[in-house]
Amino acid sequence: MSLVWTLIAGFLYAEIIVVLLLVLPGISPYKWNRFFKSKFLYMMAQQAHIYFFLIMGILVLFLLEAIREMRKYSSHEQSGEVHLNVEMQHSMRLFRAQRNFYISGFSIFLVLVIRRLVTLVSAQANLLAQSEASMKQAQSATAAARSLMENKTTEKAKEVTEDTTLNEQTTQSIHAHIHPKIQTEIELFQLNKLRERVQELTADLNREKKDKEAVKSQAESINREYDRLTEEYSKLQKQITIGGAAGNKDD
Repeated sequence: MSLVWTLIAGFLYAEIIVVLLLVLPGISPYKWNRFFKSKFLYMMAQQAHIYFFLIMGILVLFLLEAIREMRKYSSHEQSGEVHLNVEMQHSMRLFRAQRNFYISGFSIFLVLVIRRLVTLVSAQANLLAQSEASMKQAQSATAAARSLMENKTTEKAKEVTEDTTLNEQTTQSIHAHIHPKIQTEIELFQLNKLRERVQELTADLNREKKDKEAVKSQAESINREYDRLTEEYSKLQKQITIGGAAGNKDD
């Protein structure tokens, strides 16, 4: 094997190792994403398309050269005992051309597979990050809604207690100094006031219930969105698993 084809074969073995590492279940997409975003790979990623097309062009040229040699030695026919040595040499050269064809062909195929796997792993890592962010946002929104409802309930209870205490003190001080008839009228007036106050508090309570239902519906919609993102992540993970299994079968 010449030096050029030895390098191409070494490149093929390196591609096989990279594919095996990408499909191993022990390495999470977060680690691969951090590795892809490292400083060294970030500098290379700026010109990745140039390297990709350069490697593909070189491999395609060697693939065409192997096809040319296969056609050249396949069309050559020798027979007879006199030319047995020449025929063996042509058979050996044909075998080398076929070997070179398979090496270059599989190298091109694995280059495309590696590029696709890198894209899928990065997309999976981004989906996981988005789903976790949505879950944290839903939890924070639920906690904020609960704390807001508790604060409003406490404030309303304090206001009602203060109003009741003030009304009782005012009523007691007035009862000690007024005429019974006037006292009765005042009691009726206070009763009407209390009824109005009860109606206001009832209206406020209804508004609070509506606000609570709105916050609850918002939290449910956030939970549904999280479930949808989780389902999309599961589908994507299944697609990656199926693609990895198909790549292993092809190997």
